[in-house]
Amino acid sequence: MMRIMEIKEINNKEVWEGFLLQCPEKTFLDSWNWGEFQKKMEEKIWRLGIYNDQELIGLALIIKIKAKRGTFIFAPHSPAVAPLSGAGGPNIKSKILEILINKLKEIAKQEKASFIRVAPIWEKSEENIRIFKKLGFREAPIHIHPELTWELDINFSEEELLAGMRKTTRYLIKQAEKNPEIEIIKSQNINDLEKFSQLLNKTAFRHHFTAFSLNYLKNQFSCFNPNNEMVIFLGKHKGEIISSAIMIYWQKIGFYHHGASLSQNNKVPVSYLLQWEAIKEAKNRGCRKYNFWGIAPFPNRKHSWAGLTLFKMGFGGYKKEYLKTQDLPLNFSYYLTYFFERVRKIKRGL
Repeated sequence: MMRIMEIKEINNKEVWEGFLLQCPEKTFLDSWNWGEFQKKMEEKIWRLGIYNDQELIGLALIIKIKAKRGTFIFAPHSPAVAPLSGAGGPNIKSKILEILINKLKEIAKQEKASFIRVAPIWEKSEENIRIFKKLGFREAPIHIHPELTWELDINFSEEELLAGMRKTTRYLIKQAEKNPEIEIIKSQNINDLEKFSQLLNKTAFRHHFTAFSLNYLKNQFSCFNPNNEMVIFLGKHKGEIISSAIMIYWQKIGFYHHGASLSQNNKVPVSYLLQWEAIKEAKNRGCRKYNFWGIAPFPNRKHSWAGLTLFKMGFGGYKKEYLKTQDLPLNFSYYLTYFFERVRKIKRGL
């Protein structure tokens, strides 16, 4: 029987991370350290816990976003919910969201925000769509974090994982392993972020997107690295770095967080070996799953991520689709933001 539900702020890292260990659906965007990173970026945050009769049953990291297009309250990959067998029945997820949104409306009013944006960590289903729609939400014009990801179960031997890959992917990994001119370096030295950043800027110029700043990357690194949760991979060919990636390893999941490469990497399979080394690192750390992060809706070959999606899918795995990012408009200013973001999405080819 469901009793008194209430919201409380959580200020204890062990309570926060301990609860997330129970949650089947989560990403590092729910982590304590992601909140610490937001504070380093001078963003205002709230760590909210949803309690049912004093028992913690859900949580959400909340961020105030101040952008040119307007101020809004954002919940990335939230709310994270523990397995819901027992008390509350099938309506408890709806109750969790309802009490959370009531709290977010209070925060939005205090912070003069024009809307609330939630990027749910809930799988896409008719039931979950109805829960958000009932509370007045509409689909957002853009997404900030992945709604469609590619994941790989790595509870298998290396031989079995290789056997589950696309034939071409497996061949290119084997060729790269035999090539003495290819070297993959694992680093947890913050100075190597500059090497990644230089490569990222070249990638951004080639593909017409805005790269994250070096300061942004260093702030992430300074939050995750003390817990041994972030690794920089540098892929070299003839001594030149032509591929690089930043991985997060958190709560037995490996995440392909950032990636960059030079155009000549298409002819030399450095990225394939680099990704394989990152997967093996996840296995060595006891991870059960490897998350390749965002992919394009397929089979959309015109999408700007189409080539990257094909690359990721080649390693084997399965698609995971979350609900579309949801917006709750609070005043007319939201619709100006909606128009601006809609136009930007079209220009980006997403």
